[in-house]
Amino acid sequence: MENPRVIIVMGSDSDLPQMAAAAQILEDLQVPFGIHVSSAHRTPEKTHQIVAEGEKNGAEVFIAAAGGAAHLAGVVASATALPVIGVPIATNVMGGMDSLLSTVQMPPGIPVATVAIGGAKNAGILAAQILSVKDQSLRDRIRNYRQTMANGVKAKDEKLQSMTVKEYLEQMKK
Repeated sequence: MENPRVIIVMGSDSDLPQMAAAAQILEDLQVPFGIHVSSAHRTPEKTHQIVAEGEKNGAEVFIAAAGGAAHLAGVVASATALPVIGVPIATNVMGGMDSLLSTVQMPPGIPVATVAIGGAKNAGILAAQILSVKDQSLRDRIRNYRQTMANGVKAKDEKLQSMTVKEYLEQMKK
């Protein structure tokens, strides 16, 4: 297996259902990635080890996801000079707003690019875009992905124009 260019770190395996979207988009865009569970608070040494090994093995971007106190992205960012993308995990507490604020409020000098609450797919796309700065083939795959999305929107509008709103809604239920 090729060395991962992106390392995904989650604070808990309960984050995996949300983070699967980041893994899927990276897979779709053919970006090698690794994925780990490590806690900023319960296993800080392991988190630092994941970052160090990732760097040693050629990782270029980290994605860190956590809910609640959500300091994982900050801990990862403190251990590397590489880009870190934070994904605030949606939780039952405050709808994930606590996760968002904990992730986005980084001190000067240790930035974390932060996506929306539960924004794992965008984190994967952003990681790929960062890598595409020096990878034209990846940039082309991202453009193709965007064109596929645009084509899907156009097809939905064409379908909507051919029927009533009620008919369209009924077909959406199927």
